[in-house]
Amino acid sequence: MHGMQDMLRQAQMMQKKMTAMQEELKTREVEATSGGGMVTVRAKGSQEIISITIDKSVVEAGDVEMLQDLVLAAVTDAMKKAKVMMEEEMGKITGGFKIPGMF
Repeated sequence: MHGMQDMLRQAQMMQKKMTAMQEELKTREVEATSGGGMVTVRAKGSQEIISITIDKSVVEAGDVEMLQDLVLAAVTDAMKKAKVMMEEEMGKITGGFKIPGMF
């Protein structure tokens, strides 16, 4: 019975740490670029896009398809970076054990 109480206490501590880390990740940012810096996307660790910057030369070129591709590439990269950051930070708390539905 004592072992079960210890296990529950550890689970509660882990949950508190994970909640605190999720809050911290909302303030941390990643950045990704495409087209040699023509498009820059910033995202929070919570995988929320916070800004997209597009160089004027891309717009002036008038190539809408290229602009769409550059934005998509930068957004995809930013989201991957945010996810990796989240997984790495949560992995430190869980000891690398992946909890279903958490990441």
